[in-house]
Amino acid sequence: MLTEFKNLPDDSRIWVYQADRKLSDQEVAEIKEVTEDFLIKWTAHGAALEAGLELKYNRFIVFGLNQANASASGCSIDASVHFIQTLQEKYNVDLLDKMNVTFYSGEYIAYKPLADFKKMAKDKSVSRNTIVFNNLVNTKAEYLENWEIPAHESWHNRFLP
Repeated sequence: MLTEFKNLPDDSRIWVYQADRKLSDQEVAEIKEVTEDFLIKWTAHGAALEAGLELKYNRFIVFGLNQANASASGCSIDASVHFIQTLQEKYNVDLLDKMNVTFYSGEYIAYKPLADFKKMAKDKSVSRNTIVFNNLVNTKAEYLENWEIPAHESWHNRFLP
């Protein structure tokens, strides 16, 4: 069952999928439509899951799941990953590689392999205060408070000199 993301409780489980490129407005509109359709039908052991969607910066797909009524099961998580894989194929975009870093470079959002980010940190092309996207957040509250944060406040800190 689809609900507005803003109406999900703060303890809702979150999954963040980052695209390896900026999506066009047309792609975002299409992805929104098919993803909402998926979330309307998303179930765990036959129980409807109360889920919401946010599409941010033409680059991130964020699922939120209110686990108060029903929690995601292994099968429902597998179904969501399979759905994301279909988006990857249709739009020729990588959404599942967690070994890449997305961060602000001035007013633009940059996407780099982790090895490149480490080199940039060593070369001081990124700093402790570079705003990174911490896609490892687990709850809506963490997402709202700790998703866009300075590198020194995230797991990215280990790569900074």
